[in-house]
Amino acid sequence: MTISTVPPDRNLPISPMRYDPRFQVETKADNLDLGSVFRLVRRRMIMIIAITILFMAPAAIMIFGLEPTYQGWARLIVHQPLATSLDTDDAGHSDLLDAKSETERLRSRSIAERVVRELHLEVREEFNPALREISFFERVRATLRGLFDTKKTTPPDRDNINAIIPEYFRALGVWHEDKSDVVQISFNSTDPLLAAAVPNRIISIYLDERKGSVDARLETAGEWIRQRITEQQARADISRDAARKYQESMDVVSKEDAQEERIKSFLELTGREGKIEESRVEVEGVISALEAADKASVVAQNIVVPDSIAIKQRDLRGQEQDLARLLETYDGNADAVVDLRGEIEKSRADLDLATKQYLQTMRAKLTALDHEAEGVQSRLVVAQEKRIRDALVQTELLRLQKIAEKEQTALDKLENQRRDLAAKAMLPGAELEVLSPATVPLAPQGRGRLFYLVGALLAAISGAVTAAFVIEMSDRTVRSFDQVTAMARTIPAGLIPRLARWENSKTMFEHMPVPMFDEAIRTVVLSLKQSNGGKSPSSIVVTSAHSGEGKSLVARSLAIELAAAAIPVLLVDGDLRRGRLDSFFRSGLKYGLNEFLNGQADLRDIIYRHPCGIDFIPSGRFSLQRRIRSNGLAEIIEIAGAAGQIVIFDSAPVLASADTVHLTALAERTLAVVRWGKTSRRAVEFSLQQMKISRNSEIVVAINNVNPARHALYNFSDSELFSKSLMKYYSLKGANT
Repeated sequence: MTISTVPPDRNLPISPMRYDPRFQVETKADNLDLGSVFRLVRRRMIMIIAITILFMAPAAIMIFGLEPTYQGWARLIVHQPLATSLDTDDAGHSDLLDAKSETERLRSRSIAERVVRELHLEVREEFNPALREISFFERVRATLRGLFDTKKTTPPDRDNINAIIPEYFRALGVWHEDKSDVVQISFNSTDPLLAAAVPNRIISIYLDERKGSVDARLETAGEWIRQRITEQQARADISRDAARKYQESMDVVSKEDAQEERIKSFLELTGREGKIEESRVEVEGVISALEAADKASVVAQNIVVPDSIAIKQRDLRGQEQDLARLLETYDGNADAVVDLRGEIEKSRADLDLATKQYLQTMRAKLTALDHEAEGVQSRLVVAQEKRIRDALVQTELLRLQKIAEKEQTALDKLENQRRDLAAKAMLPGAELEVLSPATVPLAPQGRGRLFYLVGALLAAISGAVTAAFVIEMSDRTVRSFDQVTAMARTIPAGLIPRLARWENSKTMFEHMPVPMFDEAIRTVVLSLKQSNGGKSPSSIVVTSAHSGEGKSLVARSLAIELAAAAIPVLLVDGDLRRGRLDSFFRSGLKYGLNEFLNGQADLRDIIYRHPCGIDFIPSGRFSLQRRIRSNGLAEIIEIAGAAGQIVIFDSAPVLASADTVHLTALAERTLAVVRWGKTSRRAVEFSLQQMKISRNSEIVVAINNVNPARHALYNFSDSELFSKSLMKYYSLKGANT
């Protein structure tokens, strides 16, 4: 590179050219659309492929370990025997065949055991767990179980049918269609011949067991019926003899006329007794009313009395009314009043006498009614006793006759059942119609391995893409100025692309330019000049939030760029604890910035002049000794400014050292370096708050170590800086053409 010997005026403003990095980018949300999803998949392609392979490896092992399964099936209908359905006398038969019940019979344990033994399923590894090899996971599970279970586990018995039956039932399928009487039998096996043989064998065994079961039931039922008939015959004979002997001993004769006469006489006596009781109640009411009343005139008004008493009652009431009218006109001592009162007393005495005579008559009538009631009651008792006796005799005889009829009915019913059993013994157990017997399947059941592989691949890709989305959504690192411009007091300086290792080692001083990187450094220099009012700042502090973000690379690249433009530069390794710039310059100086601040060396002892035109001050050896020159950094800035040099400090991280905050207060501009995809937005914002001072109010921010290919896949507005067309423009091959 060519360095001009005549330094230009770095304070010359660039007013004719309007360059403001703050308006280079437009804040834009990373909207989630189809293009964003496509770009996310592309930039996370390696991770998606790795996760997909991680998911597919065990799935492929399991899928290729699957053996093809064949399914044989048969369809049949179980009918009631035809002779049974033609028996019109047995319309209410309760032993009809039910398709659901027969379905359960086809799944019975007895049929399963016969199928296992006759088809030798115990010698097949598919159905005998004892023949299978124990997998690694099973051994690990058994080992872990043995740590907690003190009981010693015994290996499975190869001839144990109890372990084979569950496997048989897992492969067997027997079901009944709801809308018809069709029963379907299916069996799954890796052997197609066995898959077809099992349903057919089940049907054959079912018919044998059904016939044997019916015959055994009929024989048992016939023996039971014969024994019951003998017992029932004896009970019927005993009940008939009891009824006959009772009728003879009680001399029960059916005389309907005598019975009707007794009933008529009993009803007449009962009616007479009721009438006597009504008369007696009426007489007792009259007697009670007469005995309870103080005045006969009052009593006579409330009960039924003879006409003579009623006439006297009306006369007395008329006299009392006349007396009341006289008292309204005359005095109580008047002659007419006195005479009328005497007549009233006489009429009242006559009424009382007549009432007493009537009371005696009622008492005499009551006595006569009592005597008559006693006579009727005695006759009723006699008639009732005769009636009850006849009723008891008839009831007992009727009971005995009903018992005899009941026993005879039971005997007849047992005889009918015996005849039914004899008829059933001549019928088959069931009539079976096989709609479609089981045939040897030609193709395995279900989907092939390719289908499961494709399904597993799609599921793995979906899981990998989901993981990529989760990781992307949880990413809080800085990847664009769209995320930084929202923070206060920041000026975007540009995106610095990533350098390969060989480029990082040769770009320092050798003539091997990297066009994109060099252009990004020029953009940073121009941003610093524009943010400083159009002229280059006299002092620049290059810092970062954390270590390892590339601030040293940016600092020395700025120094090289300025030196290439013939601008005097003083590069200071301001990281007093872990400065590494001297490994690039190889100054060989004994002292550095630490020794200068501690008073152990002068300024001329720590400056190394590189042939490229850069003056360099190494960091020196770190020491905890108290610094004598507290204003040493300000002195360096002042001396360099007097010499027309631009001082670039490669400082320590802001969050790691307080010296950086002090240095930003002294320098004219501060350049904060943020590493793309590593530095979190929280760290950037916190470091900006630490550097909040009045002189250096706005901080220039550069995003370093940008991956151009991946950054172009984001939906940020500055992603266009690394589009395919610009990448071709920067390539050396495209430049040569």
